Amino acid sequence: MSQNAYDKGRLNLPFVGISTFGKAPYVADWDAIDADVAIMGAPFDFGTQFRAGARFGPRGIREASTLFSFGHGGAYDHEDDVTYLQTDRVRMVDIGDADIVHTDTEKSHANIAYGVRKILAAGALPVVLGGDHSINIPCIDAFEEDCAKNGPIHIVQFDAHLDFVDVRHGVRFGHGNPMRRASEKPWVTGMTQLGIRNVSSTSREGYEAARAAGSDILSVRQIRRLGNDAVLALIPEGARYYVTIDIDGFDPSIAPGTGTPSHGGFAYYEVLELLAGLCRRGRVVGVDLVEVAPDYDHSGSTTTLAAQVLLNLIGRIMHAREG
Repeated sequence: MSQNAYDKGRLNLPFVGISTFGKAPYVADWDAIDADVAIMGAPFDFGTQFRAGARFGPRGIREASTLFSFGHGGAYDHEDDVTYLQTDRVRMVDIGDADIVHTDTEKSHANIAYGVRKILAAGALPVVLGGDHSINIPCIDAFEEDCAKNGPIHIVQFDAHLDFVDVRHGVRFGHGNPMRRASEKPWVTGMTQLGIRNVSSTSREGYEAARAAGSDILSVRQIRRLGNDAVLALIPEGARYYVTIDIDGFDPSIAPGTGTPSHGGFAYYEVLELLAGLCRRGRVVGVDLVEVAPDYDHSGSTTTLAAQVLLNLIGRIMHAREG
């Protein structure tokens, strides 16, 4: 692209304008979604057991994402020799947030599921910005009809915690429960749970229940010993994948802005390379990224990391679909 091409229209620098995700067009009418990718916020954090604040995750991630929206017509990666997210080939929109009703988990989760169903009905890839990890429960619920038509999903989770609690003091839909709830769905055929580590990551009961349900569970150290190719080989090839990324899967040295940080986590490229391999191995049909709590990181590193991971993942999903 010539320099003159960059000079046409408004410069539209990152700090200018409205903070939609990646400065994608905003679509308020959920019956008029016409896109390849639709971003939705789920600013819900009533499921947390320690530090709240992930309700501000979607807003923080959107603002951080403007850093990567210079309007160059795409994102050229010289290592891959690919221009990802070309604006004339990938139509991405931001549909705003699901309506959250304070103190009402059931209604709030229902509103999140409604938004994901609208995205799927439009034939777009749902990318949901959390919120605590309980928002994954309505996201997976929303796939029931889609899976009846197109086949089941395999969940790939990046997380410090297993999130396989069944019921604790009557709580079934908190941020420690999503993977257990997903395992109960007939349209979920299995899980690969990556990054699980350290104290509070899981109880023995939770670990054994997840293994009995067919999950492959690997810590960060185990993944490093095995290598990415061996890890990817454990994931069913040619499947439909739903990717759920808890930001605390990353090491808190680069992602301190979260409610339950756990040292010993992933570095950025470790996750990106696994995600890139996953996109080549099968079809990613849904994404959520959760547990970003901006108030615990005044540097903005965590929200920037979340936005960067998502934009790179979306680019690779769309590139894999093209080729």
